[in-house]
Amino acid sequence: MSEQALNELFVGLRDRLDFEKDIEITLETNPGTFEVEKFKAFKDIGINRLSIGVQSFDDKHLKSLGRIHSAQEASKACTEAAKIFDNFNIDLMYGLSGQTLAQSLSDIHQAIDLNPTHISFYQLTIESNTLFAKFPPTLPQGDDIWTMGEQGVALLEQHGFTRYEVSAFGKKPSKHNLNYWEFGDYIGIGAGAHGKITLAEDWKVIRTLKSKSPKDYIENCKKTTETIENVTFEFMLNALRLKKGFDFNLFESQTGQSIKKIEVHLAKAQSLDLLIVKEKNARPSEKGYNFLNDLQAIFL
Repeated sequence: MSEQALNELFVGLRDRLDFEKDIEITLETNPGTFEVEKFKAFKDIGINRLSIGVQSFDDKHLKSLGRIHSAQEASKACTEAAKIFDNFNIDLMYGLSGQTLAQSLSDIHQAIDLNPTHISFYQLTIESNTLFAKFPPTLPQGDDIWTMGEQGVALLEQHGFTRYEVSAFGKKPSKHNLNYWEFGDYIGIGAGAHGKITLAEDWKVIRTLKSKSPKDYIENCKKTTETIENVTFEFMLNALRLKKGFDFNLFESQTGQSIKKIEVHLAKAQSLDLLIVKEKNARPSEKGYNFLNDLQAIFL
């Protein structure tokens, strides 16, 4: 996307919306040279947070992921971002094909040295209908991936990156991340964009998905709409990813339901030592965070 096109987009947004003074405007960017040259223009347009899709600082692993940037380009992009932006994120993956524990930790050390305000550290998962699903790579053993995650989290926390969500570590939490996990609403604009809207009059929660093909989107701007049937479970899928969990007031304000509706489920999660309920707040225990799928399934 050119600087001019991006600027036109933000002129249009400002004409239609009131931006708060402390608004967070994040742009996801790749570490290739072409985009690095535009960083200053991004800042001038009003973008105040970059999220850089590094994934790894190892050329071999980048190639196996099908990334077109090099480790050197990734380092340069982060170095340039630090000069221009007060707030930027580095995306890192672990559990990559052929990756060792030492290599995973080396990626984290290199990311920390580049002085970001936020690091997203997440395990490679194989999604359906992707090249990796069709031609599965040989991944490390499950126990080795577990150790990468465990030691990676410890290393990030040792260096002042607070784990506020399963895969998110910040000296400064991301506002849009928190909005998703607190089950807030968001509008999806553009090809392939997802949205979530709460219709307050009857507490119906809908998800939207715009046409994935840019050509189809431009021609008819079609979208599909799906009503969320189990709002309680959807809330838990998000809110229980947060280290702090959720306040009962948040549950009631975002779902339109009384906390009494899930008292039995909360008690069951507590009895299994997966959840800590205290002073109108529920948050995952250490065990619950490690076995989050099991905890969330209680509310299904």
